[in-house]
Amino acid sequence: MALSIQTLPEDERRKVADWAASCAERVLGLFEAEKPGDDRPRQAIARARAYAKGELDTAGEIRRRFGGGSTRRDASPAALAAARSAGQASAVCHMGAHALGAAAYAVKAAGLAAPDAPDREETEIAWQVAQLTPAARAALRTLPPIGQDRSGPLGPGLLASGRMGQIIARLQAAIG
Repeated sequence: MALSIQTLPEDERRKVADWAASCAERVLGLFEAEKPGDDRPRQAIARARAYAKGELDTAGEIRRRFGGGSTRRDASPAALAAARSAGQASAVCHMGAHALGAAAYAVKAAGLAAPDAPDREETEIAWQVAQLTPAARAALRTLPPIGQDRSGPLGPGLLASGRMGQIIARLQAAIG
């Protein structure tokens, strides 16, 4: 069975997992302020970082990811986007393209949290791109442009449509 180009080789997934965790962690406070007793997003970020360090294996992380349940929906849109960012970061073990999902949800969360700051999303994208290591940037550059490959999260679906698709397109342009 051929893997999707969006999967990325395991060594590259590990390189982008830490960056995805940093993107998610930057907005995590938006969720925790509303749901202080729900530590699932924080745990997802910790797992992404442990995966990046080689402390967790791919198969085990995939099993854990699908066993955690979804985040409660009774939170603000910004808090939910922050939680989804953490979920996407934990999914990098499965498919590297989820790193862009983590970053995009973080951008969305930051923008929703500051509706009176029109440049907030661009500021977040600039911060995220500045955090990339050369190796992580190189790995992300191998991903297909949003919407052009059907075999992963960058294909048709939630990440490729509407606001998320626009944010990921901007991220990919900024990454180069």
